[in-house]
Amino acid sequence: MTTHAQGLRFEHRGVVPRVHPTAFVAPTATLVGDVRIGPRARVMYGAVLDAEGSRVEVGEAAVVCENAVLRASAVAADQPVLVGDHVFVGPHATLLGCTVERACYLAASVSVLQEAVVGTGSVVAVAALVHTRTVLPPEYFVPPYTTALGDPVRLLAPGDPGMPEAIGRLGFAGTAFGVDASWTDRVARHERIAEVRSAEFGAHLEDRAVAD
Repeated sequence: MTTHAQGLRFEHRGVVPRVHPTAFVAPTATLVGDVRIGPRARVMYGAVLDAEGSRVEVGEAAVVCENAVLRASAVAADQPVLVGDHVFVGPHATLLGCTVERACYLAASVSVLQEAVVGTGSVVAVAALVHTRTVLPPEYFVPPYTTALGDPVRLLAPGDPGMPEAIGRLGFAGTAFGVDASWTDRVARHERIAEVRSAEFGAHLEDRAVAD
């Protein structure tokens, strides 16, 4: 089987991914739309970088490990995924419309949600969550399986009784989907969220594979 160092690339909304010639993108990694891979960056097998109507940028010598998902959006606002130089993104990590500043370490299975900022030199340990619009100061440490939320940031352990109220105050549905988070009818809210993403992802019907 012939392999190449630019992955599976798709033109999306008229924009083609761009990969620096010194970067490596595994043949089973997928780049969709306005994705920009910097010098000496490494995007490993099974990773998906999807710009939607915004953009995904991966900085110099940054590493995106196996099966990570980096997805931008422009539904509620312009929410690019910006990964700085020398950032390590672990296997199965999920980055949605967020900013990760330079020299951060994101371990396996972490999630960083829309409009969050991970400050320079920070560590987000295994399976931790950085919630919507949360700002981590430089060199901050989020312990394993912990939720970081707010600005200023606070840490909540699994099962903390204050978790539902704290998350409710963040306005996640509005930030991520442009959906009124105050709705009390969960079924109607979840239907609306699915409709929003269905419409957004419908643009992929026009995607075109990019040849080498």
